[in-house]
Amino acid sequence: MEVRLDFLDLLQPDMSRKILMCLDDISDIVRASAVSRCWQHLVIENGLSKQLCFRSFPHLSRVASIVEVNNSEVNGNKEVACSSSRDSKSAQRDHRVYAYLAHASASFLMRHCISEAIIASSTDNDPEESINNTLDARDLVARRASYWSSKGQFKPDVPETLIYKLVSNLCVVYEVNIRPFQAFFQTGLPIYSAKAVRFRFGHLKHVMDLRSDLVGESHCGSAKETFIWTYTSPEFPMAQENYLQRFKLPEPVLCIGGILQVELLGRVQRQETDALFYICVSHVQVIGRPLSPAFDVEILEPSWDFILKCNHQAKTSNQLSMLENEPRTILPTYLGRRVIELRQIVNMLRGNVVQGEDYAWAEDEDDR
Repeated sequence: MEVRLDFLDLLQPDMSRKILMCLDDISDIVRASAVSRCWQHLVIENGLSKQLCFRSFPHLSRVASIVEVNNSEVNGNKEVACSSSRDSKSAQRDHRVYAYLAHASASFLMRHCISEAIIASSTDNDPEESINNTLDARDLVARRASYWSSKGQFKPDVPETLIYKLVSNLCVVYEVNIRPFQAFFQTGLPIYSAKAVRFRFGHLKHVMDLRSDLVGESHCGSAKETFIWTYTSPEFPMAQENYLQRFKLPEPVLCIGGILQVELLGRVQRQETDALFYICVSHVQVIGRPLSPAFDVEILEPSWDFILKCNHQAKTSNQLSMLENEPRTILPTYLGRRVIELRQIVNMLRGNVVQGEDYAWAEDEDDR
């Protein structure tokens, strides 16, 4: 009988490990693990797929345990496998999950990632100038200008914040795009941009209903008591120009918990009627890869570590659901605005055109 030798066995384990740790692509690590049993053992036992994920997304170090969920029903129940120890089976499980996570973070569909607007630090006229308006890319909705406006301030250095919920508890975010608002109905067509912008990603401190529990500007002011921010971007200068400005993050960011805060730093434009500084935003857009339903997280209190949940069988359904739901989930506020638009169209067809609605702030400028 022919004796077959694995030439890789001739390498010292330390040398093989050093070679494998030079790989920076998960597909290369998976292929290497298929070359020989020796390398497969090194890849799994040394957690190389996990280390690769940690290099790309350092906040994964807060994973307390891993749960694998199997869609195949056994006696009517889903199979669940949990890992928090370092035995052989858990090492294999970690390899599967982290290898899949690295693959998903680079291959799942890119899309718009904002699910809903949560709260703004201030709003001049609510709901006419609500943060919800920033979800719509159109200039006009129901024959009115669509934008969010802060309250006016005497000092130009007073910041504002906008907080959003993303479509998934785990999203790989590449860029955030913002379009400042140009008041085409005011003299000189002023643009109410900020001087600079900064982004924070994180999660809620405690389980709560975002719609009912976060109401009013006082809650946005206490963001430190409400949210945990796991990533803060550098400041990006914002141009005082009316176009969708692209702010690409230095590296892709894994948002754990699905919360985004947009910090608008500094004001550049006074309103002529009251000599106050305002910041106004027409549209906010987040581009990234949602990782649900293949991945989810459960935040643990009070450590703020989290359980990473993985469903390998959700891979195909992820791609299909992203296509079906593009560009974003329809919100109740969006439906309400569509109803208003349809009513106005019906009125126009009947000849009942309401005068004085075009191109106006929610209130007359003199009332600011």
